[in-house]
Amino acid sequence: MKWHEITVHTTAEAVEMASNFLHELGAGGVTIEEWEPPDKPRDTSLGQWYELLPSSVPEGRAVLQGYYVEGTDLEEVLAELKRRMAELADYGIDTGNPEYAVRLVDEQDWANAWKQYFKPLRVTERLTIKPTWEPYDASPNEIVLELDPGMAFGTGTHATTSLCLKALEQVIRPSDDVIDVGTGSGVLAIAAAKLGARHVLALDLDPVAVSSATENVRLNGLEEAITVRHSDLLQALKDSGSGESVGVRMPVQVVVANILAEIILLFIDDVAQVLPSGGRYIVSGIITAKEQIIEEALSAAGFGIESKDSDQDWVVFVARKK
Repeated sequence: MKWHEITVHTTAEAVEMASNFLHELGAGGVTIEEWEPPDKPRDTSLGQWYELLPSSVPEGRAVLQGYYVEGTDLEEVLAELKRRMAELADYGIDTGNPEYAVRLVDEQDWANAWKQYFKPLRVTERLTIKPTWEPYDASPNEIVLELDPGMAFGTGTHATTSLCLKALEQVIRPSDDVIDVGTGSGVLAIAAAKLGARHVLALDLDPVAVSSATENVRLNGLEEAITVRHSDLLQALKDSGSGESVGVRMPVQVVVANILAEIILLFIDDVAQVLPSGGRYIVSGIITAKEQIIEEALSAAGFGIESKDSDQDWVVFVARKK
């Protein structure tokens, strides 16, 4: 089978939104390559995350490929993609004069090639992400998160995901009710449940994400502990009233959101309303350039910053409702 490949050269700051655009415009898969310094020290004390190839991407840049079935109206897709990328300037996101290219490729060239580089990842002393196709012998106290992200979602090795997982490990307590906003592959929801949460509500606006997360929840045997719903941010919770119809008891103790800073700003007040005094909001997907804006918005909504961590150019906050 043949696929159309659309390549976008943009900035690391714009990569998350560009990826979302490609998905929303019908991509059957998206791959991302970002610049990393060749001499960057790597902590391998917990094992390798994945096998890296030398990167040819310039500093501060990123290259995305979106794959579309043969017969797709590429002119229409490209026109809409360029329009959406241009609008990012209105949100203060620098796209760096993106460049575009199109070519026709065989399915075997991309559909499974990436899997050879995705290996079991020991994120913390307790949490390990394991691709479903890889054998792995876990230690007695290790929590293994089985994951098949497919081509539509990341492997869980992105800095923002690992930052959230580390924060969840520190925050989650037995019997907590948790909401995961923008669940994607479901990896954070699965981690929360395996760390002892009573119930997790996993929400995403993308129907493909809902399908992917539902399957990964099944692979981990957590159908009774996690409810996955299609939702625009917290809308599904608002529609449910008390929250009981979607599995959680209100107020919940933890909300986690690994999404773009611009989206985080849209619903901080809504998050505050579903948390009790002392409830925690774990928020990432924040590039360092947006760190101060998010911190100020959290403070204005009645949160105090309990802790902050960073990796590469990304930041995670653990905020506590006052």
